[in-house]
Amino acid sequence: MKNFLAVYLGSPSGMDEWKKLDEATRKQKESAGMQGWKDWMAKNAAAIVDHGCPLGKTKSISHTGIADTRNNLAGYTIVRAESHEAAAKLFQNHPHFAFFPGTAVEIMECLPIPGM
Repeated sequence: MKNFLAVYLGSPSGMDEWKKLDEATRKQKESAGMQGWKDWMAKNAAAIVDHGCPLGKTKSISHTGIADTRNNLAGYTIVRAESHEAAAKLFQNHPHFAFFPGTAVEIMECLPIPGM
């Protein structure tokens, strides 16, 4: 079995639109989304290594300094699966697409650190 990082993607414009929803609509979608998320987590509990979390504001650090930035990263989860394909299939019909302003989930294998 291998570990895979699933990165939930959205878009800054999608988040901006989400924030424009009236409070009652947003709360209803959040509630339905969280129930969908809990159901997904329960269904896939055996494969989940780290349920992860939503991601907040971003800082970019480079040789020129530290700056505020925006990107498409919305959250992450780490799962264990036999193959890359099997890990990807866990996220088909994920609530990220139905209730949140999610655009995609990208799955990548967590590789061992060379020499460790």
